[in-house]
Amino acid sequence: MNHANDLDMTNAAREIQQQGYTIIKDFLSAGQLAEVRGFLDRRTTGFTGRNNFEGSCTERIYALLTQGKVFQDIVEDVRIMALCDAFLEPNYLLTTSQAICIFPGESPQPWHCDDAFYSIPRPRRLALSTVIAIDDFSAENGGTEVIPGSNHWNDEQVGGDYRDGETETEADFAERVADQSIAVEMPAGACVVFASSTLHRGGANTSDSPRRALSNQYCQPWVRTIENFFLTVPREEVATMSPKIQSLLGYSVHPPFMGQVSGSHPAKALDPGFVPSVYRR
Repeated sequence: MNHANDLDMTNAAREIQQQGYTIIKDFLSAGQLAEVRGFLDRRTTGFTGRNNFEGSCTERIYALLTQGKVFQDIVEDVRIMALCDAFLEPNYLLTTSQAICIFPGESPQPWHCDDAFYSIPRPRRLALSTVIAIDDFSAENGGTEVIPGSNHWNDEQVGGDYRDGETETEADFAERVADQSIAVEMPAGACVVFASSTLHRGGANTSDSPRRALSNQYCQPWVRTIENFFLTVPREEVATMSPKIQSLLGYSVHPPFMGQVSGSHPAKALDPGFVPSVYRR
């Protein structure tokens, strides 16, 4: 696991607060990058998107942290945990863990924010997102695009994003923000971290090579997660993971008692033979 530099993370947190995102260079070690690339080279799901948001030329692998210890180490990297500590309440959760491969020919995603499905008014602080480059990110191969400062926009300023086709079409919105957006160009192994309210999108891949990335996202302990890890990760497997990962998956209690299991701490459910008290006879 990499070590956090307090000063670097303080500066990174300041950048996220001010402009909505920051970049951590050399985020992955050479060994981690090689291991992740090896996994992605071997693994293909054939699962491409069903709409222009998921992408008809984009492949995703969900619940990625179940695919090896390296992915769990990346999820609980101390630098990311430090940023989550700065922006989220204690007992924050992992809301999604996935690999995303944008193939040549993919069109740009609609502009969006990762917390769009929560009804709390903007600006808000509900989640933190990471996109980790497994291949070099460029403006040509579908590198992530962001709108700096959009994390401060209220609902009226966002108004015309992809959720609201009545007031402004997606194309009109894209044209409106064209001079405000930037392509995040960074080398393989780097990581962009952004507030969930920052408007961003996967760019068009006009190159002749895929653009691979990992995306782990974290949310406040009291909101519903994107992925239901209780159903996708067997308890027997969770029991082998670190206490931090267990907490991120929801085996924790947010005071006073959110997440309890029959009045007990959910970590007890990881014990062999655990039976909730309500089922005991």
